[in-house]
Amino acid sequence: MTVQQLSLLALLLTLTAQTARAEEHLLLDEIIVRADRESPKEESLSVREVRESPARDMGEALKQVEGINTVHKGAIANDVVLRGFQKDNINVLVDGVRLHGACPSRMDPPAFHYDFAEIEQVKIIKGPYDLTNPGSLGGLIDAQTKRPGKGFGGELSLGYGDWHSTNASATASYATDSYDGLLGYAYKYSDVPKSGNGKLLTEIYPSTSPNRYKTAAVDSKAYEINTGWGKLGFNPTSNSRTEVSYTYQDADHVLYPYLKMDADYDKTHRMNWSYRVQNISALLQDLKLQVYWDRVKHLMDDRDRFSSSTSPRFYSMQTDASTQTYGAKLQAALQIGPGTLKSGLDYYNRNWDATNRRAMYFSYRDLAMIPDATIENVGLFSEYTLPLGSQLSLTGGVRGDLTHAEAGRTNTMVTAGSSKEFSSISANLQLNYTPFKELTVFTGLGRGTRTPDQQELYLDVPGTPAWRGNQNLKATVNHQVDLGAKYATNRFYINASIFYSDLQDYVNFYQASPTLKSYQNIHASIWGAELGSQISLPADLFLRGGLSYTEGRNISGNRPLSEIPPLRGTISIRYDNGRFFAELLETLSREQDRIDSSLNEQKTAGWVTTDLKAGYQYKGFSVTGGINNLLDTQYYSHLSYLRDPFVSGVGYRVPENGRNVYLSMAYKF
Repeated sequence: MTVQQLSLLALLLTLTAQTARAEEHLLLDEIIVRADRESPKEESLSVREVRESPARDMGEALKQVEGINTVHKGAIANDVVLRGFQKDNINVLVDGVRLHGACPSRMDPPAFHYDFAEIEQVKIIKGPYDLTNPGSLGGLIDAQTKRPGKGFGGELSLGYGDWHSTNASATASYATDSYDGLLGYAYKYSDVPKSGNGKLLTEIYPSTSPNRYKTAAVDSKAYEINTGWGKLGFNPTSNSRTEVSYTYQDADHVLYPYLKMDADYDKTHRMNWSYRVQNISALLQDLKLQVYWDRVKHLMDDRDRFSSSTSPRFYSMQTDASTQTYGAKLQAALQIGPGTLKSGLDYYNRNWDATNRRAMYFSYRDLAMIPDATIENVGLFSEYTLPLGSQLSLTGGVRGDLTHAEAGRTNTMVTAGSSKEFSSISANLQLNYTPFKELTVFTGLGRGTRTPDQQELYLDVPGTPAWRGNQNLKATVNHQVDLGAKYATNRFYINASIFYSDLQDYVNFYQASPTLKSYQNIHASIWGAELGSQISLPADLFLRGGLSYTEGRNISGNRPLSEIPPLRGTISIRYDNGRFFAELLETLSREQDRIDSSLNEQKTAGWVTTDLKAGYQYKGFSVTGGINNLLDTQYYSHLSYLRDPFVSGVGYRVPENGRNVYLSMAYKF
């Protein structure tokens, strides 16, 4: 499908609004909520939208949002890409808590470490307009966990699909005016999925490749994950609340055909405490203190690959990695003059350590791949919102950060105790104009920053070629302009936006020499646009569609920027009377031929898939079933293979799943 056809599809979608009155139910409520509470730069994903999909993790579920794609590594652990920004160029948080994966190959991205049974809603800010957290260079994704309702409550959920995919969860809660508590448990399991050609995702390698899976592992379990969590809250007074939560996740035997190794385990601890007081005085409206800690331990090796067959140990290469993050934030909202000032300070400490062991001439000796390196950050931020009449408001803010990076071990890149300092300023101006109730126009100018991480600074992987960090890297600065508009009535919703980012000192992977791969700062740009809409038609029908496009350029190298997703569109028709629904969804992607050949990036063909789903809800009981990829199409997302440094071989890429039949049931009380 051509760009013109997709554009025409989106245009027709926005012109088909009808004036008939629809029944009151959840879908209409969501239109109204998004109209009233979300700026054109913001999006959200509700728990209902997650539950209706066969998504295995939050990254996969977020693909429903315009402007979001994922890096597809296997059956699970999809890494989120927002408007072409990925990895540490975006913040992926849970309840405002910073969480980082331990794997240098990003087997375990942040969104992998929480279960969507914990989550009520996901908030998305597109662009450098979040000043309350350091490093929101390209945007923010913040998953917000559930809070108990009054009295006893709970939810039981069970989902099952092809490849023995199982997703079960249970939550129980109790709440009074003074205190509340919540407990939850989730279990996930799946065998290896098949693609549209009938082959398993583990069968992408030819019989001559050392990266191919052993016979016993080809059709083994793809993952098994247990997650448990608890939350306890107290309301000491009518205007104050304190809350503490803890989550433990144990992921076992997770296969990554995308990479040369697989995860033996991931063990995650996550703790969060907060205390909040509201309406303290006419001046001080809100005061919140938050303290958090989390730790991830990760072990990966090639025991399931033929590359380990001739090794004296059960593996020929292994990486033992861990990361720990802790921090605190104090923020306040003050009523000053006609507007509101939000201000605060925060601190976080992120430690990352990875030890690599390999056979042959490395003789399994410990290599400090990431040398027990620590990044500390202290930041101050302030943001003032000034109403300029009943239809216009101006928001301006600034943030300053001081960052210290230090290596705790010695490798060929760095000696123990070596350190580096960064200082950065982020700021933005946002103008919201509401000429009439149904229409909001947003324009913004933003400056976002992101310091290099431990991998980009200190990484050491000897070999031919070697892969090493660069201690001379500078912090990336994003100067971005956005223009967006949102129009909403109780039957119709449309959100359109366009952006342009000028990226100074963008951290880019490159071929430094025939024997060395490393990172460098470049001048780059990313621009794009999104369009999303939802329309209530007569006879309880709903039409929904979206379109997103991103284009990146390596200005320093005069070539396309690598790993940028292509044009993508969706359109769906849904019957929903509040109790029963049925939906048909078409997803369309253009080919991606804007590639960086210097990094062995390859073109990706366009594709179209069809999904069907239906469901029934009665009081607290709901059942949903569907078929994803109805026509069993064999296709690849553009981010379905890993270019250097981990590329498993030219042409080896992980296809998307083939036809998947699933059924889920839930009971909420």
